[in-house]
Amino acid sequence: MKRRFVLTPEARSDLKEILLDIAEDSPDAAERLRSEFYEGLQSLSRSPGIGHYHDELLSRKYRFWNFYSYVVAYVWEAKPIQVVSVVHGARDLAVFFTLRVSH
Repeated sequence: MKRRFVLTPEARSDLKEILLDIAEDSPDAAERLRSEFYEGLQSLSRSPGIGHYHDELLSRKYRFWNFYSYVVAYVWEAKPIQVVSVVHGARDLAVFFTLRVSH
């Protein structure tokens, strides 16, 4: 199946970090999450308006989609959609995106 999304280098790094952290306790759980995450992104790419805006964080160019306890920020009008970050929902999103955008 052709991939209908791209991960920016930052998003790829985010996901790698998450999976490595989980793999320390359970490599099987990390592999399951990786597989489910990519399946979820395929589904998201078929309906790119899914999710919501966070005007206080980023412009309406971006939508936010919750996946388990993670928040995925993506450029929803891009073809293919462009995933720009994957972050745990418990993080301070305002600080995270301020630091991410300022670099």
